[in-house]
Amino acid sequence: MHPALAPARLRRRLRPLTLVTAIMALLGTSLVIHTTQANATSKVQAEGSSAAVVRVAEFLADCPFSHRLPDDPIIFPNMPGASHMHSFFGSTTTNANTTLASLQSSPTNCNPRTDLSSYWVPTLYNGNTPVEPTITTFYYLGEGVRADIVARTQPLPLGLRIVAGNAKATTPNDPTSNARWSCLHAGHVPPSKDFVNCPAGTMMESYLDFPQCWNGRDLDSADHKSHMAYPVGQACPASHPVPVPKLRQVLRYPVSGNPANFRLASGPGYTMHGDFFNAWPVAEMERRVRDCIRPVIKCGADGTPS
Repeated sequence: MHPALAPARLRRRLRPLTLVTAIMALLGTSLVIHTTQANATSKVQAEGSSAAVVRVAEFLADCPFSHRLPDDPIIFPNMPGASHMHSFFGSTTTNANTTLASLQSSPTNCNPRTDLSSYWVPTLYNGNTPVEPTITTFYYLGEGVRADIVARTQPLPLGLRIVAGNAKATTPNDPTSNARWSCLHAGHVPPSKDFVNCPAGTMMESYLDFPQCWNGRDLDSADHKSHMAYPVGQACPASHPVPVPKLRQVLRYPVSGNPANFRLASGPGYTMHGDFFNAWPVAEMERRVRDCIRPVIKCGADGTPS
């Protein structure tokens, strides 16, 4: 072989190897770029998902007005007409004879439809005309207690009955009268235990927090309150050691102006009270407590982060 030909032949032999090496290098670079982009995308998605979580321990049910009756299946069970007039929300069949079994087999107007519970309050009147709230939201919250207590909140037991507020309060200073009246979109009007004078174009609203500490045994009690308690010093008292979600009843009424003609079926504004008969399916209540309350995540009516 002529010495001058050897380099050329060698170059011809090396060309395929060089081409393969170049292709492999190109593929490797592409793979690195793709992996880097995928990792960056995953990071952005994860950060976006994290940012979307609102750190408020909450789930809710929107339950519109259903019907009015002078009945109260907690205070006056099986005694039709024995009560002052009540406005009912949620279960569309609640009456004096309502039981857990009847709630579980009855329709509801709540969102979500899985909430078969019944909620009721004394009817509001403007003169002699009944006025029903047009916005009705029932929040279930993990607040008012320490973070470690929120983290061990237990589901509200099926069949639990609770009454909050005092229908027999005689003065606004009664400590058991814990409902508050305020004005929607008019924060300059101080809240009060009695009706407030809301500016034209606003709505009068009522807030009522139910107790969130359970004695762990009874679904009701003789006075319909003793089996429950409010926290003391951000903790549940030893007599009521089981923390459960706090039910907050928020009702917004389409009235404003001078409240002189306003009254509740139970009396003045400071007699506002609420009744709750829990008929949430056990699995649905447990899921919401596990996924929303304990991890401190704001959930919508469907029980997922909102």
